[in-house]
Amino acid sequence: MVLKRYVIEFGMGVDLHGEDYTKASERAIKDAIYRADLCGLVEILNLDIDDIVVEVVIGCPEPDKVDVERIEKTIPVGKKIIKVVKGGLKVPGLYLERFAKTSNIVVAVAGITVKVDTSKIKIS
Repeated sequence: MVLKRYVIEFGMGVDLHGEDYTKASERAIKDAIYRADLCGLVEILNLDIDDIVVEVVIGCPEPDKVDVERIEKTIPVGKKIIKVVKGGLKVPGLYLERFAKTSNIVVAVAGITVKVDTSKIKIS
């Protein structure tokens, strides 16, 4: 199997209330995915969309607080490889008790790389 990069995209996600690192990470992934259309994989290269490999690197202030199983569900296709590293941003926000018990705003960033197995390409 020879994997080659097909798409690289980036996204940002924010949780304004609640300091939920997973929610911010999910939003970062969705932000990146919504800008990447993989129609060429199916229409030109004749690949099964579930045969692709989706590598995700998430940067957030507290990587150990990200639920990787929830993150995997955010990616709709392919074999998933998730890595969470220290990064992103945490800044003070507006404290409103009705929304959360913290005032911190959490920002996560995601880099997504879609790879294909070149041995499965069938250009027609």
